[in-house]
Amino acid sequence: MGPVFRSRSKDEQAATATVAASSQQPRDPQAPKGRPTPKRSDSQARRRTLATKPGDRKEAARRAREARRADLARQREALAKGDERYLPARDKGPVRRFARDFVDSRFCVAEFFLPMAVVLLVLSMLPSMQATVTLVWMGMIVMIVTDSIGLGIRLRKQLSVRFPEESRRGVVFYAVMRSLQMRRLRLPKPQVKRGERP
Repeated sequence: MGPVFRSRSKDEQAATATVAASSQQPRDPQAPKGRPTPKRSDSQARRRTLATKPGDRKEAARRAREARRADLARQREALAKGDERYLPARDKGPVRRFARDFVDSRFCVAEFFLPMAVVLLVLSMLPSMQATVTLVWMGMIVMIVTDSIGLGIRLRKQLSVRFPEESRRGVVFYAVMRSLQMRRLRLPKPQVKRGERP
């Protein structure tokens, strides 16, 4: 019976020594269980990557802003010179260019609306001129509507002859809206003189 008890105690002592030895080994507190501790070089490389990401985002945002500024500058220059390569999408194409030239080559009643509106606003402050100003307002609106309708009809005929295969959607409205602006304020800048047919 004696040797049996001695062998058991020896086995228990060996197991206890193994557990103690394993508990004395250092373990990274952040390392998950069941996985080896990462190498120091890998950890440092990972930290450097995480540290540089915000800088990369700021740099990318800065470059995107600079690219947008450059695009806007090219568009402004194109609007001033009529360069088709850098015009906004709404102004691109031969059909839109023809519509602009068609409007710019004519006198449009609507382009005088703004200066006339200023004059009528000043005159409306005089009590004796209010009735006259109201009649002039109404007459001017009728003239602008009539002229815009005529412009749209003539332009639609010209577009159907010159560009039968091209999409003409929205071009008449585009031209009418351009005719409402004063000539010197139009963008893209007029490329034809008055009376010069496109």
